[in-house]
Amino acid sequence: MTVQRSVERIGAVTSKYFVVWVLIVSPLALYSPETFTWIEPYITPLLGIIMLGMGLTLTPDDFRRILERPRDVFIGALGQWLLMPTIAYVLVAVLGLPAEIGLGLILVGAAPGGTASNVMTYLGRGDVALSVSITSVTTIAAPLVMPAWIVLLAGESITVTFAAMATSIVQVVLLPVVAGLVLRHLLDAYAPAVAQAGLSIFPAISVIAIVAIVAAVVGLSVETILGASALVFFAVVVHNGLGLGTGYAVGHATNMTEDRARACAFEVGLQNSGLAVALATTYFSPSAALIPALFSVWHNVSGPALATLFTRLDGDAPSGDAEPTVASD
Repeated sequence: MTVQRSVERIGAVTSKYFVVWVLIVSPLALYSPETFTWIEPYITPLLGIIMLGMGLTLTPDDFRRILERPRDVFIGALGQWLLMPTIAYVLVAVLGLPAEIGLGLILVGAAPGGTASNVMTYLGRGDVALSVSITSVTTIAAPLVMPAWIVLLAGESITVTFAAMATSIVQVVLLPVVAGLVLRHLLDAYAPAVAQAGLSIFPAISVIAIVAIVAAVVGLSVETILGASALVFFAVVVHNGLGLGTGYAVGHATNMTEDRARACAFEVGLQNSGLAVALATTYFSPSAALIPALFSVWHNVSGPALATLFTRLDGDAPSGDAEPTVASD
């Protein structure tokens, strides 16, 4: 029991200070890029580990909830699929971002919801079950939806095919999630103590993985980052802010309860930026991975800030249907 509690404490502390780790390694990667650029070949496997962790947090009950509340799940997923890619495309055009950097913003916009949205929904007193359901649906649909948006919005500027991107997303997202789901079912049935230990330590593993990915991208993009204007960061902040705001507005406009509208806000605004980074480095360039890397840092600042605002409006202690255990992208 003492060992399990120690593991849980390590996982909790590591996850709690995720933004701190990112803020530490990012300037280090700028100062000494060669210390982190060796991670580049491992970006995709690291993302697979993160998605395996997401699969471990899911149970058959999460998917049964989709059937119990199809309307709200559909609205949240549709909002995520339509709003973020459209906002990204408009921002690229309005701000006149360079082609490769703008492609990174479109990659983020087209990405499915991130697991961080589940944790922020919990902290912000939203409907956690709905959040997990929307994340599951958008992740499962990612092999079709994400390449379709990228080809549609950046078709003439890219050479990668729909099929190639879809295959990659299946390999690094869908298969690890399914593997995690199956593993969780087997462990719950035959080794519940091991399952609990895994759920306790995977937050720390996921945080380490995403911090390593961000450090690698920063190291690979030193010249681009140093030459980038405040416009790039502005695009990240506005994209994320509009996603959170429009997601919340859609929830209320479709007569969702307050807790479900909050879940919708986090699902629309918080993307799987790790997936966007992996696709950018695999098919495009480190420059295309710049905005996804910045988004990974920023949405882990804006998400907790919005969750804190929600709880300040209600009271102090967070509540929810269940507490998610893995937050990373």
